[in-house]
Amino acid sequence: MPQCRFLLLISILAAFSACSPKSSDTASKMTVADQAIKEGILIRGNGAEPQGIDPHVVTGVPENRIISSLIEGLIAYHPSDDNIPEPGVAESWEHNEDYSKWVFNLRKDALWSNGDPVIADHFVYSWNRMLHPEFGAKYSDMLLIVKGAKEYLSGETADFSAVGVKATDPHTLEVELVGPTPFYLSMLKHYSWYPVHPPTVEEFGGMTALSNPWTREGYVGNGPFILEEWIPSSVLKVKKSPTYWDRDRVKLNGIHFLPIESETTEDRAFTAGELHVTSIVPSDRILKYLEEKPDKIHIDPLLTVYFYRFNVEKPPFDDVRVRQALSLSIDRTSIIERITQGGETEATAFTPPGISGYFPPALSGYDPDKARALLAEAGFPGGEGFPKGVEVLFNTNESHKAIAEAAQAMWATELGIQVGILNQEWKVYINSQQTLAYTISRSGWQGDYMDPYTFLSMWTTGNGNNNTGWSNDEYDELILEQAVSETDTAKRLKILEKAETILLQEAPVAPIYWYTRKYLLDPRLKEYNPKLLDNRPYKYMYFEE
Repeated sequence: MPQCRFLLLISILAAFSACSPKSSDTASKMTVADQAIKEGILIRGNGAEPQGIDPHVVTGVPENRIISSLIEGLIAYHPSDDNIPEPGVAESWEHNEDYSKWVFNLRKDALWSNGDPVIADHFVYSWNRMLHPEFGAKYSDMLLIVKGAKEYLSGETADFSAVGVKATDPHTLEVELVGPTPFYLSMLKHYSWYPVHPPTVEEFGGMTALSNPWTREGYVGNGPFILEEWIPSSVLKVKKSPTYWDRDRVKLNGIHFLPIESETTEDRAFTAGELHVTSIVPSDRILKYLEEKPDKIHIDPLLTVYFYRFNVEKPPFDDVRVRQALSLSIDRTSIIERITQGGETEATAFTPPGISGYFPPALSGYDPDKARALLAEAGFPGGEGFPKGVEVLFNTNESHKAIAEAAQAMWATELGIQVGILNQEWKVYINSQQTLAYTISRSGWQGDYMDPYTFLSMWTTGNGNNNTGWSNDEYDELILEQAVSETDTAKRLKILEKAETILLQEAPVAPIYWYTRKYLLDPRLKEYNPKLLDNRPYKYMYFEE
């Protein structure tokens, strides 16, 4: 983080200490975090400046942390178990025998922050917006599980009434899916299914305006908190909502999200008493915290994979042998032991372990001899003639840089090729990845729900999260046709395993390791529980002095 931004951050944090007079030596020694606790304010490091806070536009984790405080879907996050559906706007639900038809009963006391009732038609409008071909939502593929959604998104039909979602009355929403989906409630926790307030969206530009300024000029949400202030690159503040249906359960008065991209800066802020929770721990500090401050460091299992994308539309990565060669020459064990040092495990597939009944194929690994042979077959023996200008793109983060430098050295040593590294701030990096303005790009993917489909569906042709240019007809058939219609769970998982085998063989991505979530936590913050999907509902959190 540039020095000027760091100073701005410190000045904002210091403002807490000026909120009330210091009448004693004890008060004068209070940290920012101490003062915030007295005011019921949670201060958290959020990694990067959010791309936005429109649930139908964004795609990242920093955005999700904020949006989940502002908007609530039909199903909410459970405070401690990702396998349990927590009632949100829907107070109850029913489904048919094969889980392909669902009825959601909306609570009558659910209100928007402007006082309007949340009704079933708002979900119909919101899902129409997500699927509208003119809107171009990056996460639109998440909704293709709904009957008729694929045809509407592709423009095959312009009639949204043909899509399997309808409001039968203001508080009843019926959904018909393309096939059996017993994990559908888990999917609904994701912000792509969240509602937006139709009158507000229409007032500021309409359903299909991708740059609709409603999030800046008139944010209306239905979650436990409302937007209070957003100073770009400095802080985004939310405060407790007076209209939220479950407001009596909400203990925090507000949350301040600080966009601190530098791991070192965030670590210093926590140590100085300016944060209650961090987004990460610098890898070179993990062992020290474990030894000296074990009550503050947390290392939780996480359903997330760290990987590299290859842009298959740019030579030489249009050749599968080149992609395989670079993947096979990455020493993943060395990266885990020497750089990350946080209990991660080598990724032998794309889908992480932990999903009941699914056993991904183990095809990724370290085999430099095979890598050199493949590169020679592709026309680059010993790296000779390999194109110049190939770079690893990564967003600002010390660990990402260290991993890129390690891969750079491995490729030079094992393959004889020279690869550069390129750092970009979060918003620029996201844009570069989405527009395929890269050759190799560092990426991470956190599961959206407890099923391998959340890791594999993104690689279908044209998916808004694919961002590699890769396409495979057989893969599309397995994911979009067979997996969604198979009623036998064991057979369905075998279909997904076959699809993942194709993905690993074609290698548009190189899985590197399966994450753990490493963060620093003020012990006074309660109900910040380990979560495999890393989604924690703020409404249950509170401070205990």
